[in-house]
Amino acid sequence: MLPVVRLSPPAETGAATRSDVIALILPLESPTYGRAADAVKAGFLAAAARAGSSSRVRVIGHGDGGVLPAIAAAEASGIGLVVGPLTRDDLKTVLAMASARSRLLALNQSDDGMALPRDTYTMALSVDSDASLLARTAQADGVRSVALVAADTPLQQRFVVAFENEWRRGGGSPPRAYRFDPNPDMLGLLRHEIASRPTDAVVLAVDGEYAALTKSFLPPGPVYAISQIADELPTPISHDLDGVRYVEIPWLADPDDPALASLPHANFGNPVVERLYALGLDAFVLAQMLAEPIPPERIELDGATGHLSLTPARSFARQGRLMEIRDGRAQPLLAGQ
Repeated sequence: MLPVVRLSPPAETGAATRSDVIALILPLESPTYGRAADAVKAGFLAAAARAGSSSRVRVIGHGDGGVLPAIAAAEASGIGLVVGPLTRDDLKTVLAMASARSRLLALNQSDDGMALPRDTYTMALSVDSDASLLARTAQADGVRSVALVAADTPLQQRFVVAFENEWRRGGGSPPRAYRFDPNPDMLGLLRHEIASRPTDAVVLAVDGEYAALTKSFLPPGPVYAISQIADELPTPISHDLDGVRYVEIPWLADPDDPALASLPHANFGNPVVERLYALGLDAFVLAQMLAEPIPPERIELDGATGHLSLTPARSFARQGRLMEIRDGRAQPLLAGQ
């Protein structure tokens, strides 16, 4: 099991759970999210089997729009903790419920930042935390001005918003934003625009298939990027991306890490699915503690998805591993580099 440090004793107040059974509720029957749910399930069950706790887990699958009946079925059986839902829309639906529910560990986060109901926790593989870490890293590197080059997809726009928010919190000047367009003429215009108004660094939020092409149109200088730049590229990664820094989960960043070596591995051949498997691994470790009669007030976990810290708002802050592409390969960035 991954190392866990409890920084304070369990709280003396709070609702006790009815049993130690954990219900894993996932959209396994959804045409859209079924594959992602399967990966989370595989990681969760693998971690449970390694801990000798498979008998504690009940898996309840549902289709699109079926999260509420799935949770009702779990609660009717007297479970101690619900793990799920997985998607943002399902989480929004669950949080809107007026009726009482069991203790819950959601595998996503809400969009509006509202306070969570009592006995509700969240952990997420969101790009928000990665973007915030990159913003702090850039400022620590001495970067004082940045250009943001981003595509229009929801994921990449979330990354940009999170980066800009953290950048401004750190006292950075307003970034210059540029819309990504793969058309060569538009990339040429992008190069001209950035060159005419130079910045200390560029932040790149594009799909992996466009990453090397886009970087070739950027002026020399530091580049920070969303982790998806490495998802569509063969190994070793193109030398065209040398020097790019991004954030990755430890499970993919350093699979030989002794802290992770003892965990059950699965070869999905897809980094997106591997991240979801790692989410399942960490979710089970946290679920074991949150299913206790009185859960701990604070938790620190060096997990497969990063360092997880339970905040006073009952969300788990996640910090991934800084990476840099050097000599065509992605390598962990050591402290001070």
